[in-house]
Amino acid sequence: MLGRGLRKEFPNPERIGCPGAEVLKKIASRKMPLSEAEAWLDHLGSCSPCYNDFSQFREASQRDRSRTLLAVAASILLVATVAGWALLRNRSDNLPTQTALLDLRNRSVARGSDANPDEPPLQLTRTAKNLKILLPLGSSEGPYEVRIVTLSGEELAASSGTAKFNDHVTSLEVVLPRDSLRSGKYLLQLRRPLVSWESYSVILR
Repeated sequence: MLGRGLRKEFPNPERIGCPGAEVLKKIASRKMPLSEAEAWLDHLGSCSPCYNDFSQFREASQRDRSRTLLAVAASILLVATVAGWALLRNRSDNLPTQTALLDLRNRSVARGSDANPDEPPLQLTRTAKNLKILLPLGSSEGPYEVRIVTLSGEELAASSGTAKFNDHVTSLEVVLPRDSLRSGKYLLQLRRPLVSWESYSVILR
């Protein structure tokens, strides 16, 4: 009510004794020391035009201050987000590469697109990109092809590597990313070049 009264009750059409717009802006934005502003406070309380100008400058100053605070908050949030992303990526890059071990030494060789139904499925995680496969007994060294297919035979991931014989075991190491595959039941297939596939049931989780 006091503000509404100050806006109308003290007309000063000739602007007698008014301090000017720059002074009012400094008072409204708190850029003028109080010791200097005190000289104009009585005039603001007795001059409606100056009080109206002062009110407009104060509202504009508050809007600018709010925009500045929002911009600073947004900048802090952006910096924190980028820093967090960089930290997570750095930690991810520094994690040792996981290797999944698949032991086929005591499993029967099932040639073709069907796995042996009497044997339990192999267990494989989607995050371990490296595979170390212990091949069935009697397997030879040399190049091998490895892939994961759906139960209907659709190829989803494929790789190749060279099997080596060491300590009476023929093992094959390949890089076979599976992080894009859904969890479920698939077939792991491997073969020597130009030889039919050997199929093993595998559960991806």
